[in-house]
Amino acid sequence: MEHRNLIAVLCMISAFILPINAELKYVDASRLTLIGKVMPTPENVYHRVDTVKYNDMPFQVKRLFTHSAGLVVSFKTNSPTVAARWTTKGKGVMGNVTPICDRGLDLYMNDGGKWIPVGAGTPSAGKAEQERVITKNLKPGVHRFLLYLPLFEEVRSLEIGVDEGSFIEAEPSPFRHTVLMYGSSILHGACASRSGLAYPARMSRNTGINFVNYGLSGNGKMEAAVADMLKDIDADAFILDCMPNPSPEEITERTQYLVNTIRKYHQGTPIIMIETYMRENGYSDQAVHDRCTRQGEAFVKQYELLKKQGIKDLYLIRDNHAIGTDHEGSVDGTHPNDLGFDRMVEQYQPQIMRILKKYGIK
Repeated sequence: MEHRNLIAVLCMISAFILPINAELKYVDASRLTLIGKVMPTPENVYHRVDTVKYNDMPFQVKRLFTHSAGLVVSFKTNSPTVAARWTTKGKGVMGNVTPICDRGLDLYMNDGGKWIPVGAGTPSAGKAEQERVITKNLKPGVHRFLLYLPLFEEVRSLEIGVDEGSFIEAEPSPFRHTVLMYGSSILHGACASRSGLAYPARMSRNTGINFVNYGLSGNGKMEAAVADMLKDIDADAFILDCMPNPSPEEITERTQYLVNTIRKYHQGTPIIMIETYMRENGYSDQAVHDRCTRQGEAFVKQYELLKKQGIKDLYLIRDNHAIGTDHEGSVDGTHPNDLGFDRMVEQYQPQIMRILKKYGIK
């Protein structure tokens, strides 16, 4: 009897507990401004590349281009609450990244001209469908937001929720120009704690320039099919941060085709090659140290050969201990943590900006 009474009381209480979306209205994020895309993707708006059109690329490259790394939704609202409902293809989390980085959302708000983080959408383990209030109790007024999508997952759907009676509208991108960055898992965002801290995203907020993230975790190997895709992108500059993934032999075989292909179709556009730092485990593992050393030597040699061949508007940023010398800038001996990314931005951004300003990109 007492058991039945307890159940009845709980049912009465639950009738007064509102679900998360009871006082919210949701809009499809695809109706708002999506930043970070440079080509239409008919199969899924949150893919970075049309993998049907560019079907010759390796399978893993095509799979990784379905990840929403670097994609950002720009909107404004007068709602004191911002929520989200989203669905990802996968349900798990990689071992060296946070759930927020992997499958979650990262919300920034413009406060007096500065972008500040105001909340994250943390995914639940073992679930593909998520719903979260990301920020609440905002001061009255209209606020501008940037919602960063997951770095290492394919987003199947995304809706943004605001309070009933409030409006939500697309906001133009705050970033100008298009600087295409192609590279490895480091560029992709491993291992930032959340997606807005990947280094292309940080440089975009710092400079107002749209640094587009074409990172491919473990697969930025400069294949000819990828070069043939990159040449079709209308970009103001190209940055090649892809040294970590190809072997020294692949660097020797593939760099010239990649650079020459971009140059053929983009005369006068700057191409910037970035020499990657020594991996942290390379200071202890001599095999890793040797591989990294040979990769760097091959990368620099190919740059020098291209310059001797008369390739114009080609630049090389040399490594100067990009993640620091105290050996605290890595998560797993390879990928930067947030401290490592901070140091990378501090080193790379001024050099990149000096080059871009020569071409009126500022």
